[in-house]
Amino acid sequence: QVQLVESGGGLVQAGDSLRLSCTASGRTFSIYAMGWFRQAPGKERESVGTINQSGNSRYYANSVKGRFTISRDNAKNTVFLQMNSLKPEDTAVYYCAATSGSAITGRYNYWGQGTQVTVSS
Repeated sequence: QVQLVESGGGLVQAGDSLRLSCTASGRTFSIYAMGWFRQAPGKERESVGTINQSGNSRYYANSVKGRFTISRDNAKNTVFLQMNSLKPEDTAVYYCAATSGSAITGRYNYWGQGTQVTVSS
């Protein structure tokens, strides 16, 4: 198993940037593809983006493409979500998750507790 802890959320203004971190403990981090997801009040959880085990393949939702960047540091057991040009509609609880399968099609079995991101207009 792997335990995930997110950090870096907060309250920012539209146009600002934030970087979320997700640190893993437990099994070897590099065997997991990682994903970032978010859930806004009254809405279903949605995928923000994913990164494969080696970090050389990434996927982004259309709504964040060009503004958000996922990266990982396997030596530090950490995955990052750099969020630039934030918009009020990016307001949500952000979760990181891990899968031992494919970053795109794998089942994300391990989840962090979430970190709140609030973007004011």
